[in-house]
Formats: sequence, C-alpha cells, structure tokens
Amino acid sequence: MEAEDSTREFMRDVKRVIIKVGTAVVSRDDGRLALGRLGALCEQIHELNDMGYEVVLVTSGAVGVGRQRLRYRKLVNSSFADLQKPQQELDGKACAAVGQNGLMALYDTLFSQLDTTSAQLLVSDNDFRDPAFRKQLNENVESLLSLKVVPIFNENDAVSTRKAPYEDSSGIFWDNDSLSALLAMELNADLLVLLSDVDGLYSGPPNESHSELIHTYVKEKHEGLITFGDKSRVGRGGMTAKVKAAVYAAQAGTPVVITSGFVADSIIKVLDGKHIGTLFHQDASKWVPHGEVGAREMAVAARECSRRLQAMSSDERGKILLDVADALEANEKVIIAENEADVALALQDGYERSLLSRLELKPDKIKSLANAVRMLANMEEPVGRILKRTELSEGFVLEKTSCPLGVLLIIFESRPDALVQIASLALRSGNGLLLKGGKEARRSNAILHKVITSAIPKSVGEQLIGLVTSREEIPELLKLDDVIDLVIPRGSNKLVTQIKAATKIPVLGHADGICHVYVDKSADKDMAKQIVLDAKTDYPAACNAMETLLVHKDLVQDGSLNELIVELQFKGVKIFGGPQASALLNIPEASSLHQEYSSLSCTVEIVDDVYAAIDHIHEHGSGHTDCIVTEDRQVAEAFLRQVDSAAVFHNASTRFSDGFRFGLGAEVGISTSRIHARGPVGVEGLLTTRWLARGSGQVVNGDKEIAYTHKELNLQA
Repeated sequence: MEAEDSTREFMRDVKRVIIKVGTAVVSRDDGRLALGRLGALCEQIHELNDMGYEVVLVTSGAVGVGRQRLRYRKLVNSSFADLQKPQQELDGKACAAVGQNGLMALYDTLFSQLDTTSAQLLVSDNDFRDPAFRKQLNENVESLLSLKVVPIFNENDAVSTRKAPYEDSSGIFWDNDSLSALLAMELNADLLVLLSDVDGLYSGPPNESHSELIHTYVKEKHEGLITFGDKSRVGRGGMTAKVKAAVYAAQAGTPVVITSGFVADSIIKVLDGKHIGTLFHQDASKWVPHGEVGAREMAVAARECSRRLQAMSSDERGKILLDVADALEANEKVIIAENEADVALALQDGYERSLLSRLELKPDKIKSLANAVRMLANMEEPVGRILKRTELSEGFVLEKTSCPLGVLLIIFESRPDALVQIASLALRSGNGLLLKGGKEARRSNAILHKVITSAIPKSVGEQLIGLVTSREEIPELLKLDDVIDLVIPRGSNKLVTQIKAATKIPVLGHADGICHVYVDKSADKDMAKQIVLDAKTDYPAACNAMETLLVHKDLVQDGSLNELIVELQFKGVKIFGGPQASALLNIPEASSLHQEYSSLSCTVEIVDDVYAAIDHIHEHGSGHTDCIVTEDRQVAEAFLRQVDSAAVFHNASTRFSDGFRFGLGAEVGISTSRIHARGPVGVEGLLTTRWLARGSGQVVNGDKEIAYTHKELNLQA
C-alpha cells in the first residue's frame, strides 16, 4: 500500500528527471541483459516523455554485458588445451567497448518500438575538467530534450584514463552513480532517481529481519546508524556508492530517490509523490520532529510495557481501567472542545453526514464510554485463566492457559470513541497497542490518547499505547511482523482490503457490513416494523445497520411490504429495489445487491421463502449480521442454523451485534473471518493460549520409563 507522502509534494513541480539504472537492474544473475526490466524501464520513460517530463538516462551494464560476450567469444576460439590452463580475467576496458555497443543497440531497438528516439553520450572523467566541454554538453542536452529525444549517458570506460573501472575512485566522478549526481547539477535537474535491486536504503543489510527501510534519509540521524552489506553483485559500489552520490546531489540542491528497478512503474510512483524508496533532500532535517520515535521503536516499547502490565495483579490492572474511566469524565469539556474543532473542520471540508455522525462526541457518549471501561474493570480476570488441566503421568500436570496476543496495531477511520474502546480492551487483556486514527479525528484522538495514557502508572509506561500520527508510517508498521502480532482495521472496504494486501501480519476484521433483515410471511407485523426501522435508522452509519430488507412474497399481496416501505420513507430512508422489487413496486433499482450504504438508504428485495432468503444472504451478504423476523419456530431454526454469518438473530434488530450490548464491555471491532475470533471482538478475542507444564523430573528417553495417564483434572488445583 503506497500512501501519498506529504514530504514529497515538491514532486508536482518536477520537470527534468535524471534516471540512473544500475548493473544489477540491467542484467540478470548470469550476466545476460534483463530484457523484461529494460523493456519496463523504456516504457516508463516513454510515458514520462509523453507527459511532458524531460528525461535523461544514465545507464550502467556495458562492462557486464561485454564481459559475458567476450567470455563466449574466448570460449569459441579456445582449444581444449587452452581451456585447461588458468583463465585470466578479461580486460575491463575491452569489455566496456564491446558491451557499450550491444547495450545501446538494445536501447535503440526498445525505444524505437515505442516511437521514441534516444541518443548516446559517452563521457569520461577528464571531459568535465574542460569548461568548453561542459558548455557544449549543456547545449547538446538542451537541444535533444527540446526534440523529445532521450539522452543516454554512460562513462566511457573503454578510453578512461583511470587504472581500471572497478578500482580507481579518484577524479570528478568515479562510477555511474557519481556521474548521475554530477549531471544532476550540471543539467539543473529537478530530481535524480537511482534505481537499485532493493526497495531503497535500509538501516542494515536488507536480508536481515531487523533492517528497516528508511523513507527519508536524515544525515544527522542516519549517517552513523546504517550498516552496509556487500557491494553490488555485479556493479562497482552497490548501496554505498548510491548513498554517497545521493547525499552529494541532495546537498547541492537536487532531491534524490533511491528505489527498486525491479518494481513495475516505480519511477511513475515516485513522481506521483508515493511513499516508496528513500528520499534524500537538503531540507530533510527540518521535517523530522524533535524526539521522533520510529515505527519499530514504538512497537518494541509497546511490547516491553505490555510485559510489565501482565506482571501486575488483576486488581492493579483493574485499578488502571477505573482511573481511565474517571479521567475521561474529568476531562469531558476539553475532549468535547477538541472534538468540536474536528467536526467543524470536517464540515468545512464537505464530509458526508455518515462520517460526521461517527466523528461526533457528545457528553452522553463520553459517559457511556466511561461506564463501558468500568464494566471491563469489574469483569472476571481474563488473563492467566486455566482452560484445561491434564495429568500426563503421575506427578506431571499440563495446563492450558489464556494469555495476551502481544502487540496490536489498530487502524481506524473517523470514530474517536473507537480509540477509547480499543485502549481499554488492550489494558484489560494485557496487550501492547499502536493506534492510527483518521486525519479527520486528529485532535480528538490526540486528547483521548493523552487522557488515557496519563492514567497508566510509570511502572508500566505510557508507551504501552502508542499513537501513530502520520499516515506515512503505516507501510513501515505493516512490515513489522516480528514485533506486531495482529492488525485490526476498522473502516471502509477499501481500507481493509489495502491493509490485507500490504502485510504478512494476521489481519482481523471485516471489509463490509452488509446486514440483512428477512421478514417472513408469519412475522408479527408490528414487531417487524419496529425491528426494520431500528435496524436501519437507529444509527445508519454503523456496520451493523440493515442494508438490505428481504420480504416474503406473500407480504406483497397483503400490503405489508408497502407499509414497511412507507414507514422507512417517513423516516427519511431512500429505497432501492432488487430486480423483483424494482419491477413490481416501480422503485429505482439498486446498482448492486452487495451494497453497504452507511446512510439512510437501503435495498429491498422480494424472495419466495426462507431458503431463498438464505441463498440471497450467502450470495450478496458479507457474513456480518443477519436477522429473521418470524413467528414460525421451525423457519427461525432453519435460518439460525443455515445462515453462515458471524451473528444471526431471531426477532431482534441487527443493531444488537455490538461488543457492549453483548456484555463484552467494549469491542475492538467485528470480525467476519473464521480464524481466531468471529463477531464482536472483546477481551477474549485479544487473547491466545499457552501451555504450562509442572513436572517432577520426567524425561522422554524413548517413552520407556513413563506411564501416560492423560487424565482430565478439575480446573482448580
């Protein structure tokens, strides 16, 4: 998931781009040219040319290509006796001469297929010592760019006066990375893109699990912390050379991005301001807040604090929650003031009413939240409960116990009340927590986080609950599968889908809340009306609100369906129909039967019977919450048993699908997945299990000296 990066807004003003492609990108492991990657590169440059960018390409790879060709030529021209002798390394300058010809021929062929013209410019270190050359170079490049021609630069290794292209690093430039940095300054480029075989600059070798991708390089912060691995498998300097060139160019005023040449459209994404690669900018140090904590450091701190929380007694953890509840009520006025500022800004920005209703915090809501926290504080201790006791053999007892998951990352939109619920559940379950709320609730989230963490004792540490304030940190957090144990996204279908696609960390949640109410022919009409109205209008923006009303066909004939529609319309609900309902009732047809409105709108469809309703729900529902209204117990049981959703109700509104209403105290979200937790996720959904064994010297020894009893014991010792 590549988010837009506010620090890269300058990209919209970029016109002249220098792209440097390294040998590791140009060639394959066997030394042959990587035709697929080169083709993709040329397509991107062609697209940028058409978009009005001025593109200059600096390419490596000639020496590697020439070496591969000369090795083959030498093999063909060698006798069997020659091949038995020790083989001398081929001359690098000869390799450069042969390879340059083949490399440029390929570029010319690829660009010609795209109706783009390229030009070759070979330069050497000594050329730049001549002011006349530099003047002519600028004029030549300006002329080529004005004609939409792509200049392709390479160091002329074949005639270079340095000892060898891989050894001598003296002079004005010493490889194609430094050449590209030099050209960025000479040609007044707006951006330099260095393509590599990795995603960017890491804090250590990329193949090490604790290495983190650095999105913005800050010299004062990163210079002494980065550990470089081996140099490029085929090029001259690898990442070390790229960083030196990037720092050099950035300090001179040309921003630089190091990114992967293996990823499709990586250059386009960089110019779109996406949060990929590593940015070098002369103002980077100004963008880093004082005392900034990185994603990994925040997650590690949350884990350490959670372990201290788990070591506390149940009463001590309960006392923290009671203090949180008191703090919420004591700070009600300041919380509401900050929330009102968020709501006012959201109104100004034209947000929809459904989002505004989720955003608002009123005094009764804060009181309700505080009461929910107190309910959690007073519930039975969930951590360390013995779930099963088994005697494995005499004097050897095994216990299965409940324990926290570890560190949770919760990403939610709009609803600041979700922060309170989630934080209190984390405290009750002994988990560390990282929270990322929507920008529309920035001030509300900040004050709620401050109020809650102020109630956490220093012996635990307020870092137990971290508040992520930048959207740019999310991609990095989603990579921390060695520190973060579970991600719970609460928000739109788009948000949940993006999160699932961007992480290896287990994700718990639901992408849609398409809830159905089916009114059977035997339903009590007044009851049906009350349930339907409540399910749709009590809180239309909630994920447990009714989105589709299914009605038995017999209720069309007796006028009951028409009465339900009139009641809904009287409450301001806009009605759309499925294929049958729209045809019979002359109402607008729904664009999709898999539709989550999150507003005062709903779909109505007519079905033949309960089994048709079940089939409709399975085909078009989301597995969230579905309800039947009927007086026929047999029909109700068929619905309850066969509808495959997280929550299925008989004669009750779908709005009851909620952690607080289920008596869970609060909920971290509602899960439609079938692994771990399903439905409203309270404290139990944030726990896992572990095994504790108490022995008296038992050893396996091939199971020769142990007599297994496998006897179930009482939970109490």
